[in-house]
Amino acid sequence: MRGWRRFRYFIVGREYDQGIVFKCFLYLIFICTAYIYLNPIFYMLSTLFKGYNDLLDPTVTWIPTELFLGHLEYAWDALHYSRSFMISLGVSGLSAVFHCFSCAVAGYAFARLQFPMKKLWFACLILSFIMPAQVIILPTILAFNELGFSNSIVTLIIPSLFGHGVRGALFVIIFRQFFMTQPKELEEAARMDGANAVRIFLKVVYPLAKPAILVVFLFTFVWTWNDIYYPTMFLTGAEVVPLSAQMSRLDMAIQSLMQKGTAPAIYFEPIKMGASFLVIMPPLVLYTFAQRWFIESVERTGIVE
Repeated sequence: MRGWRRFRYFIVGREYDQGIVFKCFLYLIFICTAYIYLNPIFYMLSTLFKGYNDLLDPTVTWIPTELFLGHLEYAWDALHYSRSFMISLGVSGLSAVFHCFSCAVAGYAFARLQFPMKKLWFACLILSFIMPAQVIILPTILAFNELGFSNSIVTLIIPSLFGHGVRGALFVIIFRQFFMTQPKELEEAARMDGANAVRIFLKVVYPLAKPAILVVFLFTFVWTWNDIYYPTMFLTGAEVVPLSAQMSRLDMAIQSLMQKGTAPAIYFEPIKMGASFLVIMPPLVLYTFAQRWFIESVERTGIVE
């Protein structure tokens, strides 16, 4: 009887999440989900490092017989990587910094301050969050043209100054959610010492918002880095563009290399794989080093609630 009970506990468990059946089912879901996400990456890496003979050999599917790095060199030239990387880094970094401050100011105002038509403005904020970017893109382009910013990199940075960049409304909501969880006693004590709202925000509240700042910074950096819609709309005639916009011009650049005889036609797909690898590497490295603080910050900002 005891042996059967131990066997049942081993198979089913004392609780529903302790038995071997549940654990096997859980790991099966994890493996299937990981395969869905990792399979394209494995295919990209496999194709990226295949040489001329491996690309022509139908028996070579996943593991190349030798590592060929020429595709990365072609992709580097096709993307104008050094120039485009610095543009993407500058735009993403500045947008992240500006969002961390402008959205924090708006979030603190919605969380703590009282001003006329507060609920109406917050409803407008929610509306701007759910409204597609395509609805206001034409008036935005016309406004930038009137200001003399046509085909300028500045058009990708200015919106973040006012919390209106990529997903700006979401970042305001994140800061609002964080500030609402902070104790009011800190602000009341500062107000008793004679501090006004600006001083309270800069000296008391904002330094405590490091988890929210980290979340907004990483979200803004990655989303701006990967954003292709705004660069292609604002920089239609510009020669210097971020990596995301340069990817949309990749086919023409590869065709130019092939017409010059620099690369054979069979290298078309591997060069595109190499370009994709070069574009996703910086955010991947950033997340690799910041993932622990990022996960902790997401939990502390209340996003998961």
